[in-house]
Amino acid sequence: MVSHWFKLSPPRILVMGFAVIILTGALLLMTPLANATGEPLPFIDALFTATSATCVTGLVVRDTGTYFTTFGQIVIITLIQVGGLGFMTMATLFSLVFKRRISLRDRLLLQEAMNQNSMEGIVRLIRKVLMYSLIIEASAAVLFTIRWAFDMPLGRAMYYGIFHAVSMFNNAGFDLFGEFHSLTGYVGDPIVNFVAIFLIVSGGLGFVVLSDLVEFRRSRRLSLHSKVVLSMTGALIVIGTAVILIFEFTNTKTLSSLDWSGKIWGSFFQSVTSRTAGANTVDISALRQASQFFIIILMFIGASPGSTGGGIKTTTFMILVGAVFSMIRGRNDLVLFRFRLAQERIFKAVTITMLALFLVIAVAMVLSTTEEASFLSILFETTSAFATVGLSMGLTLDLTDVGKLIISFMMFTGRLGPLTLAYALGPKKGKELYRHPEGKMIIG
Repeated sequence: MVSHWFKLSPPRILVMGFAVIILTGALLLMTPLANATGEPLPFIDALFTATSATCVTGLVVRDTGTYFTTFGQIVIITLIQVGGLGFMTMATLFSLVFKRRISLRDRLLLQEAMNQNSMEGIVRLIRKVLMYSLIIEASAAVLFTIRWAFDMPLGRAMYYGIFHAVSMFNNAGFDLFGEFHSLTGYVGDPIVNFVAIFLIVSGGLGFVVLSDLVEFRRSRRLSLHSKVVLSMTGALIVIGTAVILIFEFTNTKTLSSLDWSGKIWGSFFQSVTSRTAGANTVDISALRQASQFFIIILMFIGASPGSTGGGIKTTTFMILVGAVFSMIRGRNDLVLFRFRLAQERIFKAVTITMLALFLVIAVAMVLSTTEEASFLSILFETTSAFATVGLSMGLTLDLTDVGKLIISFMMFTGRLGPLTLAYALGPKKGKELYRHPEGKMIIG
């Protein structure tokens, strides 16, 4: 049995590892010690919560701040930290602490977990991941604590600061403010908005990009990957802010009653959080349908590779857009920042997008038969689960047990990636011994 485990491919080990963590978390959340009622939490609700935390999503069927005890909340935030950084990253941390040698198989797993093209420098990258995460989360926790010390006792402010710093950096969206309000009470607060947005963007850029930015002062150069991620992230944030501001400017239920500062912060925050974070400063269910559908698009695109976020990723979307423009301009090669991309990258981007699109559509169709809600609400929930965002129009609380299991599966698939899951569940690919003759067909 042990020998069979070691023969498993890296994708299968990742799938099984995340599954074990989720089940362990669910069992802990089921204990009476984890909730305020003192009664065992139903297994499906515990499984849903553990999946949402481990897959850093933020969809909840029980309010985190009022239903769970401090023990339950610590279990949730631990699952978020392990799920956000990856269980292999945490395992590497213990190996480094105890000075255990990192084997070749461990490096292969880390390469798969961090979505890297090679094993070169993978352990060095993990060290940076751990260091950057600790520094960013600790700094944000201090700033949150100082701000919330004006609204609550210092001890509680410190606890809230640590919890939300970890949750926001890992793009999880869990909060402790009670009754599913998230950060709606701070829609115009510049400190809370700035710190939260910085955490979300930092966690969503990916650790390779963070490393490039930290070392830029010395190296004076950015990799192609970092240039694509930064440019696409910036463009999506600006476009998203403008679109939400335009559609919601006169909406009395969201931005209309706010001053100009509140309108800008509200639009800015929703644009940033929509691509993976799950926290919100305005009522998502009160947004106009145009804004809600636009947020679905942002959620589907998601964050960047090697980050704590989900979605098809910004680089995938950039390749698709670039391929379209290259085809329109009659060019055979896709060139980004004066670098030509291999056809293999384009095929992978198309494959990931089509798998994600088919999965979201299929699950939304199934949920439309099991749940009593509008199709837009169902599509919103499905996309939010797949992209591990955590935003909801209110459907989560009314999900049937079947719906909870389906959404849990979507969160699990979204965190691992549809391609990784396909590799894990599919047969081992063999070597192609021949190529078929080239055929021609009419397209368009």
